Amino acid sequence: MIGMTREESTDLLKTYIESESLLNHCKMVAQAMEAYALHLEKEDTEIEEWWTAGLLHDLDWEKFPDEHPDKAVNKILPEKGYSETVIEAIRAHAPERTGKEPETEMERYLFACDELSGFMNAVSLMRPNKFNDMKVKSVTKKLKDSKFAANVPREDIQNGAKLIGKELQEHIAFLINVFRT
Repeated sequence: MIGMTREESTDLLKTYIESESLLNHCKMVAQAMEAYALHLEKEDTEIEEWWTAGLLHDLDWEKFPDEHPDKAVNKILPEKGYSETVIEAIRAHAPERTGKEPETEMERYLFACDELSGFMNAVSLMRPNKFNDMKVKSVTKKLKDSKFAANVPREDIQNGAKLIGKELQEHIAFLINVFRT
């Protein structure tokens, strides 16, 4: 079980992150994770864990970038009583830093939603109607432009779709629908 409510998790996030763009990213990943958990017909407690892992995955990025995500998964989250499931998913979203590859379903989905959500947000910022009339092609076209959102690793986006057993276009289409709200 998770140690804290959504409100408490959101408050925790805001104590570590001031950047509006990073807060927005965390909320988008939480929204994506919750949508996939619902789509996969998870139990209510699992849906909460998926949402929480999405929300808190970059908790320590702003204040402790060189220790991300180790500071969160080894110190901050265990002290607050978060479940091992949430902590391990967050650990697995950055395998190049932690050595933990995404293995469980939740870990694979968090990895798959993280970079793609950030990239899709960048695409939405270039569009007058943001996500409302976004097409899969709009996103895939920008993925081919290495200068657009150059810091987003395309390989992670491709690998994320494979990890959840989806074609990239299908994954993008699902997230467009999630972010249209």
